[in-house]
Amino acid sequence: MKIPSHIAIIMDGNGRWAVERGLPRKQGHIAGVNAFKKIISKAAELGVRALTVYAFSTENWNRPRTEVDFILNLFQKTLLKQADELFKNNVKVKVIGRRNGLSRALTNTIEKIEEMTAGNKGIQLNIAFNYGGRAEIVDMVKKIVNDFAVNNETNISLTEQDINRYLYNPGLADVELLIRTGGERRLSNFLLWQSAYTELCFFDKYWPDFTAEDLVSAIKIFQQRERRFGGLNKVGEDYVD
Repeated sequence: MKIPSHIAIIMDGNGRWAVERGLPRKQGHIAGVNAFKKIISKAAELGVRALTVYAFSTENWNRPRTEVDFILNLFQKTLLKQADELFKNNVKVKVIGRRNGLSRALTNTIEKIEEMTAGNKGIQLNIAFNYGGRAEIVDMVKKIVNDFAVNNETNISLTEQDINRYLYNPGLADVELLIRTGGERRLSNFLLWQSAYTELCFFDKYWPDFTAEDLVSAIKIFQQRERRFGGLNKVGEDYVD
């Protein structure tokens, strides 16, 4: 059975997981990191080629400053702590999103782990941090306009392939399966361009409770879907997504 080459996950529900247990919200984020470690390991074992996780959105800056600072520090510490293991396990790491607003120490850590794992050939782990789908599209348009201006070109002719080359992670395959935990049923500004034909799978459980078995369950659901991309179904009837 087909394993989706690119899986994206909205890791939602860390804070609510903690609050419902009478714990500080930061404990939910710590538990979320532990869940993530199990999922990246299982995804690699199953043969998934790319895994993109939504770690911190451009809208998350609106949370209380103490929680934002904790998430930023936790992210940096996690990258530092896991760098050697990710390298050893042949994981290639790419952090996508805007670097402005992040501390120099954090951006240095991001650059270090990206450089350290750049030659790895196993699963590609994309961490969406300070990321927004609309922000990515805005940044893409700015790059295109700038390039055309630099080259004094006035006749702008673009294809989807051209646009792909200006995204945060050029050349990455479109998302085939997008998973969201936490009970919500929306994309929340995540990978808007790359998810045009993704299969969606929602889980009511919070991210810290998401297991390797749940990942397998989501892949089995994906395998039962008939993907037509706006074409014909198996009996030749017209179909419009």
